[in-house]
Amino acid sequence: MISRFAGIKYKLDKSENFDEYLKALGVGMLTRKVVNSISPVVELVHNGDSSYTFKSTSTFKTIVINFKIGEEFIQDLPDGRKVPTIITQEGDNKLVEEQKGDKPTTIVREFTKDAVNMTLTTDSVVCTRNYKVVGS
Repeated sequence: MISRFAGIKYKLDKSENFDEYLKALGVGMLTRKVVNSISPVVELVHNGDSSYTFKSTSTFKTIVINFKIGEEFIQDLPDGRKVPTIITQEGDNKLVEEQKGDKPTTIVREFTKDAVNMTLTTDSVVCTRNYKVVGS
């Protein structure tokens, strides 16, 4: 179950093609520079049953996503858009987030005890972001 990764904090270690991903989403240059300069810490919190919170914390901003696996919800994105989103689970360690709307985006988060590997895709732009357990 994905819940076994709850409570583990992971810090950004490596990011590839993030600026191009942000450009594809229409994020302005100044915001891209700020966002590219930070190393957020992410954490999955299990709230019971299929209810979770995914937190991304940095000196710039804290982003909180509350969701139930397999149930669509309206997500407030950092760029101000509100989009229908659904997060599903694949296997024991993977969450797949599908953001709908004018810029459909897929975010795959693959959890291990040592890392979270994220693949973010919009249009034909693919970005990878790798996080390692805090303190390792």
